[in-house]
Amino acid sequence: MSSSASPAQPAALYGGTGGRRVTVRDIAAAKQRNEKWPMLTAYDALTARVFDEVGIPVLLVGDSAAMVVYGHDSTIPVTVDDLIPLTAAVVRGTERAMVVADLPFGSYQTDVPEALRTATRFLKETGAHAVKLEGGRRIIPQVEAMVAAGIPVMGHLGLTPQSVNVFGGYRVQGRGQDGDELMADAKALEAAGAFSVVLECVPGDLAARVTSSLAIPTIGIGAGDRTDAQVLVWQDMAGLTPRTAKFVKKFADMDGLLREAARSYAEEVVNGAFPGPEHSYK
Repeated sequence: MSSSASPAQPAALYGGTGGRRVTVRDIAAAKQRNEKWPMLTAYDALTARVFDEVGIPVLLVGDSAAMVVYGHDSTIPVTVDDLIPLTAAVVRGTERAMVVADLPFGSYQTDVPEALRTATRFLKETGAHAVKLEGGRRIIPQVEAMVAAGIPVMGHLGLTPQSVNVFGGYRVQGRGQDGDELMADAKALEAAGAFSVVLECVPGDLAARVTSSLAIPTIGIGAGDRTDAQVLVWQDMAGLTPRTAKFVKKFADMDGLLREAARSYAEEVVNGAFPGPEHSYK
């Protein structure tokens, strides 16, 4: 009686891939397996290392850094030069995660050459593995040019924060007939070669329809539970951000932990308990 080894099962995207970098092929394969996966933002080497070591497969250096790193009230002010050192730090802090760089407002909308220059800078100067840009059919020439140049592109539809002034605020997008427009944008991004698309603040039923209509993965943020993946800003996820949107679940109380640590440190300095003998050199 003969026996044959069963074929090796593909590694799960979350925590898998055998220690090598996650690639766009891994992302596509997870979609084929109906496997959900997590994505987080990251902006520095230390937090990126933690997320990498627990198995988060994709890290986004978001233009949300404008708010959570630089203290602005929107994503619009952040620049390419602001984001490049953050992206490089995240790449250096990781071994396995795919690192996606957000292209900030004003760095790709004008024309194709500008978009290609910006995306190329991120890959060459930071080591990022892909870029993300907001918009649908209006930015298809930029997406096509990047893909043709060998730059993986993640799309972003729905509430696109760089267009917040056009939307009149942070509002749910894609209701009614607008859902047909979003669907058309998603299909156009897929046809242009995008390897995935973020759906932000759209009705769950619409996100589910888009997800089932595309061969590329969808990544939800405020888009219900039927997308292929989910993404959150890490400070929101960890409870460090004072005010968050309805779609955010706080998985920890980092604000409370950090306050308590700072108070304990300050009190021990004031009362002379720190530094103790064990923290001093002889």
